[in-house]
Amino acid sequence: MLDRTDLLILDELSKNSRIKMKELGEKVHLTGPATSARVAKLEGNGIIQGYTIKINQEKIGYTIHAIIQIYMKDTNHQPYQTFIKKQKDYVINNYKVSGESCYLLECKFPSNEKLDEFLEGLSKYVSYKLSIVINNK
Repeated sequence: MLDRTDLLILDELSKNSRIKMKELGEKVHLTGPATSARVAKLEGNGIIQGYTIKINQEKIGYTIHAIIQIYMKDTNHQPYQTFIKKQKDYVINNYKVSGESCYLLECKFPSNEKLDEFLEGLSKYVSYKLSIVINNK
């Protein structure tokens, strides 16, 4: 069971996963070694599953951010999944969801032409509704 200190550690790490253990310890009122031990325990228990970076997609040329609701044409999802795995340059997340659609696909594209090519390939396997993200605020 997580205590208040564990939750504070998780909160601080979610804001800055590169924080030094000494600085993190100061924020949660522990010593650096005690904080390091807590973080190691959270990692060992699978609560912390990894550390990531957030990339500004626009600055690396992916100016189109799309959210696509996926509607399966039949019960065999494998052809769709195979197609999505081959599109790793464009797919950020592929969530299987409950509700109106079957999947919620988050993608990035460098141009409308690449988006159009992607949608043409996608339409061989599924029906979809496309939304373009205006901003992320």
